[in-house]
Amino acid sequence: MLISIKKNIFIVIILVILVLTVLLIYSTFSKISVSVSAGISNWGLKFNEEGSVPIGNASIEFLKKYNAYYVGDTKEKCIYLTFDAGFENGNTAGILDTLKKHDVKAAFFLVGNYLEKEPELVRRMVEEGHIVGNHTYNHPDMSAISDLESFKKELSTLEELYKEITGEEMPKYYRPPQGKFNEENLKMAKELGYKTIFWSLAYVDWYTNDQPSKEYAFSKLIPRIHPGAIVLLHSTSDTNEQILDELISKWKDLGYCFKTLDDLTANI
Repeated sequence: MLISIKKNIFIVIILVILVLTVLLIYSTFSKISVSVSAGISNWGLKFNEEGSVPIGNASIEFLKKYNAYYVGDTKEKCIYLTFDAGFENGNTAGILDTLKKHDVKAAFFLVGNYLEKEPELVRRMVEEGHIVGNHTYNHPDMSAISDLESFKKELSTLEELYKEITGEEMPKYYRPPQGKFNEENLKMAKELGYKTIFWSLAYVDWYTNDQPSKEYAFSKLIPRIHPGAIVLLHSTSDTNEQILDELISKWKDLGYCFKTLDDLTANI
């Protein structure tokens, strides 16, 4: 009898420890979602159910304080399509053709090298109604920059080049290179009038010599699409150019519409 009681007590203790461990893990992750440390942070996502909005390592509410976003209206089946590019790999013209075919307006986050070498493509993006966003001039780790002047130089140098090419002021949208950021970066970007744009859906598409298959791309980009998705694709990807027509059609078949970053920041 005594042995049975001790065994039951031991089981209860184990269960209590397990419950406390789960609560501790949940509490830790929740705190990460509410705030961002002053140190280096890499933008990250945790996906749960298919079709649902992933959890970012900074919450919607926290980011909004700094005019930063990783997802749009989570009650509306709309997509905000964005592309990053550090160089031209021969795919952008085809991507622009497909966007035009579907009447979809996207945002292209570009660096100095791209603007210097591909001014005609940049002008085409603007002429066809796309947004060209600031991905910095040199594509550095911006979380390592702590002073406003250096931070500003990375953005303003690209702004000046954009104006030389297009004759227009650059839209105030900023995407941190590699998703590296910290809270001070968000503050500085806001002070400079920028809206920081992260993402809620992406996949490994940036290795030009190791491109994903069409099947792999669809396995990530179809099940994980969700209301308000800010999608990040790389225009350097051969796969993305090849699948974009079918991909947009599949998303439309699922009932999704497409909106711009101007819509995103105006309605949130």
